[in-house]
Amino acid sequence: MARIVVDPVTRIEGHLMIEVEVDGGKVVDAKSSGTLFRGIELILRGHDPRDAQEFVQRICGVCPVGHNTAAAFALDDAFGIKPPKNGRIIRNLILGANYIQSDILHFYHLAALDYVKAPDNILPLAPRYEGDYRLPKDVNDAAVNHYLQALEMRKKAHEMLAVFGGRAPAPRAIVPGGVTEVVDADKIMTFKYYLAELIDFIDNVYVPDVLAVADVYNDWFEIGRGCGNFLAYGGFPQDEEGSLFFPRGTYIDGQDNDFNESMITEEVKYSWYKDDIDKRPTEAVVTPDPNKKDAYSWLKAPRYNGKVMEVGPLARMWIAKDSTIRSFGKKAFSVMGRHAARALELKKLAHAMMDWVMELEPGKPTCTPHELPKTATGVGLTEAARGALGHWIKIEAGRIDKYNCVVPTTWNAGPRDEKDQPGPIEQALIGAPVEDPENPIELVRIVRSFDPCLACAIHVITPNRNMGIFRVY
Repeated sequence: MARIVVDPVTRIEGHLMIEVEVDGGKVVDAKSSGTLFRGIELILRGHDPRDAQEFVQRICGVCPVGHNTAAAFALDDAFGIKPPKNGRIIRNLILGANYIQSDILHFYHLAALDYVKAPDNILPLAPRYEGDYRLPKDVNDAAVNHYLQALEMRKKAHEMLAVFGGRAPAPRAIVPGGVTEVVDADKIMTFKYYLAELIDFIDNVYVPDVLAVADVYNDWFEIGRGCGNFLAYGGFPQDEEGSLFFPRGTYIDGQDNDFNESMITEEVKYSWYKDDIDKRPTEAVVTPDPNKKDAYSWLKAPRYNGKVMEVGPLARMWIAKDSTIRSFGKKAFSVMGRHAARALELKKLAHAMMDWVMELEPGKPTCTPHELPKTATGVGLTEAARGALGHWIKIEAGRIDKYNCVVPTTWNAGPRDEKDQPGPIEQALIGAPVEDPENPIELVRIVRSFDPCLACAIHVITPNRNMGIFRVY
């Protein structure tokens, strides 16, 4: 039996360690360990509630808009307000622009290099592990060129986001009640211009590249199944009545079901926190315990009615009953299923955004006035690019008393729970083949299919406060 430790898993957002036991060429046990502590919720205690949407964006440098959106939803709920039509649409456009840059980043600059053989003289493209590069030369060469083109496309997605968001990353426009931005014809046309170019790239480069990789590596539709249960909070509100572009729901033990927010808990048996935590995100306050016996992760273990749940594009597309993804059957529950779902979902979203931007009404309000309550609670549920994201706030004496974020990668990369049920990534690793323990490319392919995001905004600095320069691949 061989023990393999990948630390850190590179080409993901944040700091993740994977440890597996391999016997007979297959993984028989796996642990997913988040190696950094996220203390934003503790920092927020005692702050003005309206600080929340600014602070929480610093959780992540790649997907700050998801946190911005969830915080604004939680504050809307606590304040008892709803944004006007323009405010709702602009929030959706800002979040959608973040999806575009994030998904392009994930495929070309993080995951694709597990399948695309980079020239040896292009150091940024050097993979951590070698082997099993089987794309035809013309397809491989095109994908390398698209890697470079994707850098420009991601930049343009950020620029498009800034049209209404003010800047990227960490936009300033989304606030309780809507957005601070105003609508005029010039901004509408500028956003449309960017979006049209990005749609062309998504339709004619990104989706074909993903499908080409999936065709050549079709055996990876059989690898990395995971827990087989899915959760989606739903996202992109379409009207004041609560209709959602991405539907809300669950898929558990082979059955489609409705969603019930009260069934969400977070467990810490194997997390570096004191065990006396309230499991409900409405009430939880963590106490770090880095020396805790048997713990192996700073991530908690979210559960839905005690069930392990996968979140993300595959979960959203499956719960939406997308005909293409459902046609794969259980093969969709796989490494290539996740990549295909992400690409096909982004195509749907980008085309919908073109309709949304044309619904904006220049000169109409974008934000609902509000007053700060002395005592209130609020819940903000949305879909970040990586999956179901929830923020919970409790206000006392006009200040934040408790704040909790249950993020997509906590769902996917969390550790075992009180029943010793492995998390989704751990389950996806168990049973996977490992041809060469010294070169375990299979492990990182599985992990990267989830697009995990642990602590993207963490920087490496030297004791004299200067940025260090490192080459890691």
